[in-house]
Amino acid sequence: MEKKPLIILTGPTAVGKTDTSIALAKAIGGEIISADSIQVYRYMDIGSAKITKEEMKGIPHFLIDILDPAEEFNVVCFQKLAHQSMEEIYNRGHIPIITGGTGFYIQSVLYHIEFDENKTDDLYRKELETYAKTYGAAALQEQLFQVDPESAKQIHANNIKRVIRALEYYHQTQKPISKHNQEQQEKESPYRFVYFVLNREREKLYQRIHLRVDQMIKQGFVEEVASLLEKGYSRDLTSMQGLGYKEIAASLEGEISLEEAIEKIKTNTRHFAKRQLTWFRREKDVTWVEMEQYQSKQELCHHLFTVLKEHHILENFR
Repeated sequence: MEKKPLIILTGPTAVGKTDTSIALAKAIGGEIISADSIQVYRYMDIGSAKITKEEMKGIPHFLIDILDPAEEFNVVCFQKLAHQSMEEIYNRGHIPIITGGTGFYIQSVLYHIEFDENKTDDLYRKELETYAKTYGAAALQEQLFQVDPESAKQIHANNIKRVIRALEYYHQTQKPISKHNQEQQEKESPYRFVYFVLNREREKLYQRIHLRVDQMIKQGFVEEVASLLEKGYSRDLTSMQGLGYKEIAASLEGEISLEEAIEKIKTNTRHFAKRQLTWFRREKDVTWVEMEQYQSKQELCHHLFTVLKEHHILENFR
């Protein structure tokens, strides 16, 4: 059976994915699926740099503003909803463009990763959560180092949720989740795809990150977080753990000053961008796009278009 075409357009935060994806979609008749873990939530617009209706320029977008901030969203949910969206797009004779910075989400769709649906052991999970609260994130990560050093190296200690998930997986299967993930990554993609990773010189990327954070504050990011808290959305929710939201919430509740919160957001966003780039460098069959090489959006789009033609992505879809 002939493989269907798929375009991935990703890269670190603030690199310029939104503008580029719109220009590309207009050029090839594509439709966009957001691979972002926060833009999926309603009321979380400024802090997630969510695309506006005006910025969409008529291009259909999927998986934006579809959940309440209290609802759970994870890679399994994303994979299911992304596949449904892709079928809609294919049925219209268009090409899906998956755009966003969550590498694991993208990988789950691109290689049809299978997730073992093991029953969760609530008692064991609560035990791990209590351990993390009592002894700290680093001590919990040390437990993971003992059973799955590869995962422990890849998952940041502060990402307690993912550390717990990896420990749970080992507890349930006696097999490291890193081994399972590697087996899944070695699968061949069922799609005819191009996996673009946009990149910029490190210092220029950091400048863009700092500028974006300052703009978010001017646009009313503090008021957005205050409104979420007033609506009763707890700081413990997965959605409220999003970059920027947790720092602003801490400042609103008097734990740190707003100036400290802003600096923390900038620092944490730089670290996040660095981790994103590390992830993309590990991926196979990636086409890197150095943004500084192009003088205009038209020149950049012409390059992307050329690569897509070389990979026969546009055949039978124009």
